Amino acid sequence: MDSVTAAAEKIYLGMDTSIATIVVGVLRPGSEVPVVEAIPNDAESVRRLAGKFPDRRLLAACYEAGPGGYELHRLLVSMGVACDVVAPSLIPRGAGERVKTDRRDAVHLALLHRAGLLTPVRVPSPEEEAIRDLVRTQADLADDRKRMMQRINALLTRHGRVWKTARWTADHRTWLERQSFAEPPLQAALRTYLAALDAREAELAVLERQLRDCWAGVEWLAPAVRRLGCYRGIAELTALTLAAEVTDFRRFGSARAFMGFTGLTPSEYSSGARTRRAGITKADPQLIRSARVGLGLPAPARDRGHAAAPPAGRLPADPRQILEGAAAAACHLHQTDPARQDSHGRGDRGRPRARRVRLGRDDQLNP
Repeated sequence: MDSVTAAAEKIYLGMDTSIATIVVGVLRPGSEVPVVEAIPNDAESVRRLAGKFPDRRLLAACYEAGPGGYELHRLLVSMGVACDVVAPSLIPRGAGERVKTDRRDAVHLALLHRAGLLTPVRVPSPEEEAIRDLVRTQADLADDRKRMMQRINALLTRHGRVWKTARWTADHRTWLERQSFAEPPLQAALRTYLAALDAREAELAVLERQLRDCWAGVEWLAPAVRRLGCYRGIAELTALTLAAEVTDFRRFGSARAFMGFTGLTPSEYSSGARTRRAGITKADPQLIRSARVGLGLPAPARDRGHAAAPPAGRLPADPRQILEGAAAAACHLHQTDPARQDSHGRGDRGRPRARRVRLGRDDQLNP
């Protein structure tokens, strides 16, 4: 009875946030219509709002996850206010809703929060968020490098300079350095692009070295990185990306739940006897999907000399049972039965298939 009374006495705050303001819908016990007010989006105004309520333990605030981050959540929690950051894509919405305002959103959040229909997301700690931002910076630099390569190729193609074979090899780069144009503006454009590409590659190399040498071994992150490294095809940077984005693998009850989080499950629109499935949902952090998709691709023949060493040789600090399982699986796959692997590993075109092996269970990914 006490828990029911406490739940009935809760005051729900639905907060629609923007850069300048926060629109708050206050839903008191026994009320069906929240009272709405707008406050500036700064720490002092939020403290004044919380100070209007005698007992902050009765407050239950929520707001949508978005570009504003988690600073509002941390501020409210530091004042003793319970706060949920909810997933925007999982908020129930009526099919006929055609009006969206900050006021309506705040009211909607307060009512749904009291009804228990909102799905909170896991809020990372400041240390976890910092590592994740650094990993995403590495991905941004890689995207910038790719765009610069595309611009160089487009510029040369527009002026009839086409490289016929594989691009961005040593021969291709030597050919790029030899390119010159009679028109000074065009020559300056090419040299500017090449210099920008060199700068992006230098920045990327420095950041990747920092990630490997400094941050992959952080105490709270290193166990997950080491365990992920037991899987074939996962090196330090990929393991660090997955560990930083997922953070806590224990929040997923099964592999199916984790695959749903990664966005690699097929979308479906079925009704009655008709079953219709489409492409993957892509409802995930883009870095996770990129890492997971990359793990399912076979390495080109010319790159197999750069494959990672067996896990038992490169991960001596892992628990014995994980290392023994990984080493035994790798040995069985590559040494004990080569004839069977060769007979079943080639498709109709004579190319080797991707050789995959599942190591361990879902709970072995837990840090």
